Order: sequence, then structure tokens, then C-alpha cells
Amino acid sequence: MSKKVYLFATSKSEHAINIKSLDVRFLKPDIDFSKYNYLIITSKQTVKALEQYDKKDFINIPALCVSVKTANAYKGFGGKILAIGDGYGDNLVEDIKKFSKDTKWLYLRAELIASDFVQRSKDEGYLIDEEILYVSECSQEILDVRVNDDSTLIFTSPSSIECFLKNNSIHPDAKIIVIGKTTANLLPNGVKYVISEKTSIESCIELALEIE
Repeated sequence: MSKKVYLFATSKSEHAINIKSLDVRFLKPDIDFSKYNYLIITSKQTVKALEQYDKKDFINIPALCVSVKTANAYKGFGGKILAIGDGYGDNLVEDIKKFSKDTKWLYLRAELIASDFVQRSKDEGYLIDEEILYVSECSQEILDVRVNDDSTLIFTSPSSIECFLKNNSIHPDAKIIVIGKTTANLLPNGVKYVISEKTSIESCIELALEIE
């Protein structure tokens, strides 16, 4: 019998046992979008949070998006795309460096973020303001789940690992797949893992089915 595949994410796959990792609570700070040349968007949740605002205030401001998935979500919402990163927040510094230091950026983000690309960019003289549009909290679903065997576990964010480990440990024989390097950094020392080829859930699932 094949091993179970658990997907800890906010999205689902027909090839896995889907455990929602986070509950998202949206915020709506007052924002004067007219002050900015470009937006920075690093998640699809940000796009959902923007639905709370009057579209005409920001929809013509091009966005630097962290990945193709995020860019597609913003484009589907009607937004303009400035550039698309490689899926890693840490590497957005290189995209920002392609523009003048006079450029005014607005990073629309979660309360907790794993990358320090904004601070590193600021340290080099770039102008970036930040606004928190949503808060992510461990879902009851991931807190209640118990995985005590050698299943395949797919983690799609640092917070999915943090939430899982609140009430679980990772079985020594479990197969661990992570969506990227930042997520891998949250695994306990000594845990072996494989990083998916692309920063997408589809890529993680394909890898899980190969190593099963």
C-alpha cells in the first residue's frame, strides 16, 4: 500500500490529504496609494486583501510579484505586472536594484514574514514603505491533526512547519518535501528533506508521487 501524502497548505490537491495550515484574517489600514511608483506583492492573500479597497486607487500601479502564481493572481484581478521574481523573497533585492533609488515602493505584506529583503534593500538606500494587510494564524485543522508514521509530508511555508510542530514531531522515516529554502530553514536540525524544483504546490506533489 502506498504511503499517505499530507499537504500542509492553504490550497488543495486531489493527490494528498489536505490540511489547511493557516487561517487568514484581513486588515484594512488607510493607504495613500498615490504616493508610490510600484507595489511589491509576495502572496495571493495580498491580492485578496486588496479587494477591500477601491480598485481605481491602485490598479494602475505596476507590481513586482514574487512568483508566477502571485503575478497571475494579481493579473487576474486586473492589476499590472512590473516584474516577476523567481519565487524566493530573498532574491527580490536584485529586482529592486534594477530601478532608481528615487523609486517609491509599497510592500503589501503579512504580519509575519520570513524574508528580510525589504530591510536589506533599505540598507542600500531604496525607499520602501510597508503596510500589513493580513494576519496568518495556525488553523485548528493543523493543530488537531496527528501524523505519527512514515508518511510523506509537504510543507509550503515556514509557518506550516511551525504550526505542525506545535502538536507533532516528524517521524524519522517520514519523507519531507518543502517548497523552498526559506521553508526548509524552519525544519528541526537533522531532518532530511527535498526541495521541489519549482516554488509551487504542483511541483511538490509531482515530487511526492515520484518518491512515494
